[in-house]
Amino acid sequence: MTVIPSLTLNTQDKMPMLGLGVYKATGPNEVETAISHALEAGYRMIDTASVYKNEDGVGRAIKSSSIPRSELFITTKVWNTAQRIGNVDGAFERSLERLQLDYVDLYLVHWPVPGCYLDTWRSLEKIYQSGRAKAIGVSNFEIHHLQELFEISGIVPAVNQIEYHPLWNRSELACYCQQHNIAVQAYAPLARGAYSQRDVLIRIGEKYGKTAVQVGLRWMIQKGISVIPKSVHPERIRSNADIFDFELTEIDMKTIDAMDEQFQSSGVPDDMK
Repeated sequence: MTVIPSLTLNTQDKMPMLGLGVYKATGPNEVETAISHALEAGYRMIDTASVYKNEDGVGRAIKSSSIPRSELFITTKVWNTAQRIGNVDGAFERSLERLQLDYVDLYLVHWPVPGCYLDTWRSLEKIYQSGRAKAIGVSNFEIHHLQELFEISGIVPAVNQIEYHPLWNRSELACYCQQHNIAVQAYAPLARGAYSQRDVLIRIGEKYGKTAVQVGLRWMIQKGISVIPKSVHPERIRSNADIFDFELTEIDMKTIDAMDEQFQSSGVPDDMK
């Protein structure tokens, strides 16, 4: 079993550097089975969202696990619809019910819905202050969104979850977040498989006996970025965690930095376009 290191959030809570993303894991028992394999492999962080429609399955997987709740890190997110109708607290309570939890470790604003996200953040502040979320953060926020948040709030987001990978390294945004003590977490860190056959990563991987995907994940880890690759396949879940027994050189890191082509692998919701 892999021992996964953590980073310390601005709340002083520990967040694992690697977790399991469960986006689109909605088949019969699919999310429960994936989480079971992930927990066996050493994962302790599970990332879901209300819009993923699988919080119930995540809750069942947590309930059936023998791992103490205190050792798990559970993230979920408020969707755009709840932001627009001003029902963030109700959405959060429904997420807790589906997850069968008294609290989550991290609650995120899924998208910066125009005209809504500042009010949404105020609602998250109250949830945080109530203890029902140990940390609160954002997802898909750019620098200007964060700056607007700072103007109305004394609570700095603990995390900004963004698409990040070797083909889109978001260097300015990531640096801004880290300078302001906001942890960066990469969703779609595999770019939906877009770099798994890239020669440059394959060649680097050959030096360490690793795959191109493992090299890409390791590159993010060495930048201090937490990753949440999605998989429901046991062998891939284990392989994605096998990234803590080698270290890329400075030349390797710069070579991968140079791969950036601003390739966005994930879609933007229609109501955010």
